[in-house]
Amino acid sequence: MNGVRRAKRWLGDHLVLGLGLLVLVYTFVPIAVVVLMSFNDSSRSRNVYKFQEFTLEHWIHPGDWAPGMADSVWLSVRIALFATLVATLLGTLAAFALVRHRFAGRSSANLIIFLPMASPEIVMGSSLLALFVSSGFGGQLGFWTILIAHIMFCLSFVIVTVKARLSGLDANLEQAAMDLYATEAQTFWRVTFPLVLPGIVGAALLSFSLSFDDFIITNLNAGQSVTFPMFVWGANQRGVPMEVNVIGTAMFLISVAIVLLVEITRRRQAKALAT
Repeated sequence: MNGVRRAKRWLGDHLVLGLGLLVLVYTFVPIAVVVLMSFNDSSRSRNVYKFQEFTLEHWIHPGDWAPGMADSVWLSVRIALFATLVATLLGTLAAFALVRHRFAGRSSANLIIFLPMASPEIVMGSSLLALFVSSGFGGQLGFWTILIAHIMFCLSFVIVTVKARLSGLDANLEQAAMDLYATEAQTFWRVTFPLVLPGIVGAALLSFSLSFDDFIITNLNAGQSVTFPMFVWGANQRGVPMEVNVIGTAMFLISVAIVLLVEITRRRQAKALAT
């Protein structure tokens, strides 16, 4: 009986940890496959996702990429950067307004913010297409219509992320700065903004990821433009080139590097404040 009790106690103490590890494995196994396939020489087999032989050719010779792939990647990067910049700026301002100010319609605004996140992408994409067509831009679909669409759906994610960071901010820190004769501008830039910055950076990273890999909304509003997800979808009809895995691996490594850099900076700031 004691052995059974110890087993139950051990299982109860480690159940959450075990489930968490299983979720991590489930999440990172597909990423590991993408990383592995970026070094795969698939020229000897029609099955592009059967590992044949290790090679660095896909990494060191980007000029040999499939036709149109480099242009689609560059288009997706430009759209994602511009959409992230505009959505982060507008979303941060909106989050401050919703958290720090009381105004008529504030509750309704909080509800409306969640609608783009809750709505199916096909609904938002078709609605934006109808808007562009009715506005006379039906024959001009391309870079600008994609950019507008991406800003619109990224905006909600930015507002929610920054708003959550602001809601958890200790107001006593700002009041303490005011008590030490800091002006409102000094309090904002030296106290509020550094504390909210991790939330802003997280919102920006989320916006870039959502914009870069969006397919449904982009496909409906792209016209003749081809972004990277659309290129992958079209290439899948003939066989996905291995260079797609190179792009996926590079984006994953860049994301990890940015997250680590932000975390290291945060810990250094926390250590400096503690001393």
